[in-house]
Amino acid sequence: MTKLTPRQYLIMLHDLLAAAAAIVATLVMRFDTGILAAKLPGLQVFLPLFLVYAGTVFFFFKLHQTKWRFTSVPDLFSIVQASTVLAVSLVALDYVLLSPNVYGAFFFGKITIVLYWVLQMFFLGGGRITYRYLHYARTLQRARVADAAPTLILGRTADAEVLIRAIESGAVRKIWPVGILSPSQSDRGQTIRSIPVLGDPDDLEGVAADLKSRGTQITRVVMAPSAMSPDAKPESILARARRLGLTLSQLPALDGGPAVQLLPVSVEDLLLRPSAKIDYRRLEEYVKGKSVVVTGGGGSIGSEICERAIAFGAARLLILENSEPALHAITERLKAEQSEAQILDRIADIRDRDRIIRLIAEFKPDIVFHAAALKHVPLLERDWDEGVKTNVLGSVNVADAAAAAGASAMVMISTDKAIEPVSVLGATKRMAEMYCDALDADLMRRGSDLGRRMRLISVRFGNVLASNGSVVPKFKAQIEAGGPVTVTHPDMVRYFMTIREACDLVITAASHAQSDAEKRASVYVLNMGQPVKIVDLAERIIRLSGLQPGRDIQITFTGIRPGERLHEILFSREEEMADIGVPGIVAAKPVQASLEEVRAWIATLEQALTHNERAAIYNVLRDAVPEFRGEAA
Repeated sequence: MTKLTPRQYLIMLHDLLAAAAAIVATLVMRFDTGILAAKLPGLQVFLPLFLVYAGTVFFFFKLHQTKWRFTSVPDLFSIVQASTVLAVSLVALDYVLLSPNVYGAFFFGKITIVLYWVLQMFFLGGGRITYRYLHYARTLQRARVADAAPTLILGRTADAEVLIRAIESGAVRKIWPVGILSPSQSDRGQTIRSIPVLGDPDDLEGVAADLKSRGTQITRVVMAPSAMSPDAKPESILARARRLGLTLSQLPALDGGPAVQLLPVSVEDLLLRPSAKIDYRRLEEYVKGKSVVVTGGGGSIGSEICERAIAFGAARLLILENSEPALHAITERLKAEQSEAQILDRIADIRDRDRIIRLIAEFKPDIVFHAAALKHVPLLERDWDEGVKTNVLGSVNVADAAAAAGASAMVMISTDKAIEPVSVLGATKRMAEMYCDALDADLMRRGSDLGRRMRLISVRFGNVLASNGSVVPKFKAQIEAGGPVTVTHPDMVRYFMTIREACDLVITAASHAQSDAEKRASVYVLNMGQPVKIVDLAERIIRLSGLQPGRDIQITFTGIRPGERLHEILFSREEEMADIGVPGIVAAKPVQASLEEVRAWIATLEQALTHNERAAIYNVLRDAVPEFRGEAA
C-alpha cells in the first residue's frame, strides 16, 4: 500500500468534516428544534460510525488522490458516486435496519436522505471548486501583472482549450489569450473557458486592428496543430503575422508525447507533408531507465537524439564528440533542462579506436546511437581519404566497442545516398552498413548459443531540414543577403524530413529491431513521403519570407556538383523489403556479405590509406559495393 502524504491526510480530514457537516446540516434544515432534540442521542451514536464508513467509501473512490487545482468533471463525478453510495446506504440503514428493529420509526426519511445527498455533494465539491477558482484567479492576476503578451490562438477550439488549460495551470507562462481564430464555422460566436472565438484565421489583420482600437495590442500568435496542417495554408498565416510584426509560436500535437510546450514556428515546419505519427509510449518504454551513448552528440542529428533520449527517460547518457564547442553546447543545453538523468560528456574522435573502445566499455551502455559522420558530398569527393577514415573505420570502431561493452543495440545513422552510390559519401556509408549487418548476423548466430542477443541496425534517411549544411539554412541566409538563391539544377529532387521526426523514427526503428523475435532486417528506411524539387523549395522559402521569386529574389542554377545525382532512391533493386507495421518505417534486408569478407575489405582499405592509394580505395569500394559508380580522379 502506498504511503499517504500529509496533503492527502488533510484532504481526508476535510472530506470527513464535510460528511459530518452534511449530516448535521441536513437534520437542522429538515427538522424543528423538538424533533431534532429527540434525535440527538441517536445521532451521537450514529455519527462516529457513519464517518468511519464514509471514510472507507471516500478512500475507495480515491477522493484523497485528486489535486484540487486540477479539479475536473471526472473528479466531480467521483464525488457524485461516493455521495450516492452513502445516500443509498442511508436508505438501506433507515428502511431495513433502524426503523423496524431499533428506532421504531424512520430516523431520516426519504426527503431527508435526498437533501443529505445534495448537501454531501455540495460540501465535498464546493471546497475543491473554490480552491481551483482561486488558483485560476491568482494565475490570471499574475499573468496580467507580469507583462504577459496578449495573444491570439489560431486553430480549432479543441486544440485551443489544451493551451488555455496549460496557461490556467501555470504550465505555460508569459502569454495570455484574448481571442481564438478558428477555421470551423460551428465555433463562431462561442467562448472557450471565457476566451471568445473572434473569427477565422483569415481575419487575423482585422481582429488585431479591432483589438488595438479597444486598447489591446496583440503581440503574439500561437498556432495550434490544426492551424499547421497543409489545408490551413500555414505559410499564408506566417507571412501575414510577420507583416504585422507578431511573434509566432506553435503548439505541437501531443500524441502522448512530452508535456505542453510552445515552440517557435520556423520556415521548415511548413515545407513538408504532415509528420509521421510517433508512438511516444513505445519510445518511452524502450528508453526509460536505459544507459545511452550518442556519438557525434554535438551535431544536428546527434544533439536531437540526446534531447529525445533524455525526454524519454534515459537514466544515463554519454555524449561523444570531437568538437569541443559543439560538445559544450549540447551538454549545457541538456543540463539546463534539469533532468534527473546522469549526463557525461567526453571529447573523442571515433577514429581513435582505443579511446572509443575504452570509453564505451567503462560506460557499459544499453543502447549506442552512432551519429558521428562526415556527410558533405562535394567535400568527400575531394577529401575521400577522410571520408573512409571516419565513415568506414570510425563506424567499425563504434560497432566493435558496442559489441565488446555488452550493449543490447547499436543504431548507425545512414543515408539514402548509400543505395546504388555514386559518391564517396554513399559508398563509405554503404560499407559501414555492411559491417554492421555482417557483425549483427555473426552475433545473432553466436548469441543464440550464449542466450544473448545484440542487434546492430542501420537507419537510412535523406535530407534533414535545418540540419548543419542543409539547403534550408543556406537559402535563408542567401535571402537575408538579398539573393540570389543558388540551386544546382532545375530538376534536382530530394527527400526531406524534420530533425525531430527523423530522430524519433530512429529510436522507433531501434525498439522494433530489438523486440522482433526473429531477424527480419538490419536496415530500416524512413518513409519521407514524396520527394521535393529543390527549386520549388527555394521558391516557397522566398514566398514565406514575404518576397517574390524572380522579382525580389533571383534563383540561379550552378550545375550538378561532383558525386551528386538528380534523384535519390530509397531501396536498391536487390534489397528485399518488408512492412514492419510501424508507420513511417520500412525495413530492408540487404544482400549480405560474411563478416570475414567485410573485414578483409576493410583491412585492404587501411593498407591503401597508409600508402595514399586512391585507385586501390576505389577498387575495394567497387568490389564491396558493385553498384558504386564513382571514379578515382
